[in-house]
Amino acid sequence: MGADRDGGVRRPMRAVAYAACGVVLLAGCASMPDSGDLRDVESTPRQDTQVRVFAVPPREDASHADIVQGFLEALTSDDPHYDTARKYLTPAAARKWRPERSTTVLADGPSTELDPLAGDREDRDNLTYTLAGTRVATVNDRQAYEPAEGAYSDKIHLVRDPATRQWRIDALPEGVVMGKSDFQRNYTSVDKYYFASNTSVGATGQPVAVADPVFVRKRIDSMTQTVRSLLDGPTSWLGPVVRSSFPTGTALRKGTTSLAPDDRNRLTVPLNRRAARVGAAQCSEMATQLLFTLQNLTPTLDSVKLEGPDGGTLCDVTEQRADAVAWRGSARHPEYLYFLDSKQRLVRIGGADANTEALPVPGALGEGLKALRSAAVSRDEHTAAGVSGDGRSLYVTSMAAGGSLGDPVLVSQGADERDRLTAPTWDARGDLWVADRDPRHPQLFLLKQGTGRPVTVRTPDLPGRIKDVRVAADGVRMALVVEKDDKQSLLIGRIERDDKAGEGPAVLELHSATPGLEQVTAMSWAGDSRLVVVGREHGGVQQMRYVEVDGSTPEGPAPAAPNGVSAIAASDDDRVPLVAYSEDGIVRLPSGAQWQKVVKSGSAPVYPG
Repeated sequence: MGADRDGGVRRPMRAVAYAACGVVLLAGCASMPDSGDLRDVESTPRQDTQVRVFAVPPREDASHADIVQGFLEALTSDDPHYDTARKYLTPAAARKWRPERSTTVLADGPSTELDPLAGDREDRDNLTYTLAGTRVATVNDRQAYEPAEGAYSDKIHLVRDPATRQWRIDALPEGVVMGKSDFQRNYTSVDKYYFASNTSVGATGQPVAVADPVFVRKRIDSMTQTVRSLLDGPTSWLGPVVRSSFPTGTALRKGTTSLAPDDRNRLTVPLNRRAARVGAAQCSEMATQLLFTLQNLTPTLDSVKLEGPDGGTLCDVTEQRADAVAWRGSARHPEYLYFLDSKQRLVRIGGADANTEALPVPGALGEGLKALRSAAVSRDEHTAAGVSGDGRSLYVTSMAAGGSLGDPVLVSQGADERDRLTAPTWDARGDLWVADRDPRHPQLFLLKQGTGRPVTVRTPDLPGRIKDVRVAADGVRMALVVEKDDKQSLLIGRIERDDKAGEGPAVLELHSATPGLEQVTAMSWAGDSRLVVVGREHGGVQQMRYVEVDGSTPEGPAPAAPNGVSAIAASDDDRVPLVAYSEDGIVRLPSGAQWQKVVKSGSAPVYPG
């Protein structure tokens, strides 16, 4: 959709100088009283992304309060290796400190409080400050974002050098801590791409690309950071179900400090000898991983060239070639939008067509032989699955003229219509997923290729009953709306299909993608790592927002929600209009426009998947 989807005393602690070139200087030595009152480190106001922020080293004879304040300010700067921040530490602490280990994100900048047991502060040569705040998230050493909540508290210890009488920090938390607005200014989310393990699609057996979001620092050579992160391998959460085509130990060639595209929008990536003997097919996959990944940062990037340790060319992959090497959901443009008409038949209109005349789909589900309440169309748009109007039966049939309906492939025994089958959902492999809400036997099912005996999918971490289910195109991630005690939450799980212990497939390590919502009305995948969600915060009104699979919020405004949305449909291709079922019927949101009515009498809109 483009842009459319797209008690303590508080006071400023920064001295800021704005130069004509757009450089901002953070004064890390602003004055601070020596009292033990709670103090806040103010987060930097949001500024233009091109503005560079530099910290200031400690001044001579700075107070212990100034040292603490200056250090925290330096953590939010654009210093590549935190060299200025290290000047606030003792030499021993500077050597041991590892800022890359983690980033703790707080709702606001950390407050600082001097230990009340400090005694006569003028005579003390060591002091302790407590940092406090409310957790929002952490970014771990693999650069993976994890939502967090609850109170944050940690200590900073200072000593005064007996010879110079200068205060310095000699003990501090591992990693970096900052407020949410500073984090948003300093970091950006990037999707790294790997391939689903043991999965291929299409006649040529293309590997399926899987997005693995990480956060990198925006203005610290983000392209080189991202390449190094990709070569280091996937995040620990995604690692069990994906593979990298780069040989183990592959890294940038020694001496490579920075990467940038040339004037032909081609990036040359020099690799070490671990990559020297790869074959042509493997090299093409390696370059495809890089091209998919780096187009997040530089959409104009057209090709990636890989070089070996001796400078020779290993392979050169263009954007067109990459799309042939690997299957990626966001690169697949749906031909049609599907929904149920007033006769509960499955009908369709052109996915990006201004024409709103809906026609029944070919085959039994378009003939009205069985009234439906939900449906899903396979990603190749050749097969459809439909749930009967009473929610009891699931049918799968070809979308070809003359196709018969046949017997249901799954039947729920739920006594109430609300306690039967959810809407089905397809992945790129052609596998079909659906949940049975029967309170006596709630289960998640997999039907391989949409046929055969339904296989029960284990969900050991499930904290409630499934209300809605949507599988990602890659087939290795699952989005679930889970209901418990009249509240709904959106959870993301990892799909493991390998039956290593004879227990069958499972959805594991569920985590929340919407920690701020207590009611989730509808959701849909809306990109390789993004979902669109309709829901409510506690005491709030219905809203629509985009969320990343890691629980972070993408940059840019969320679309305004039409009245009374009860279903939402999005394509992985963000050029395709967002569609919703609302009080006004089925409506869609073309890029750069307002919501427009498609049909008044219709329900359950879906794109393929």
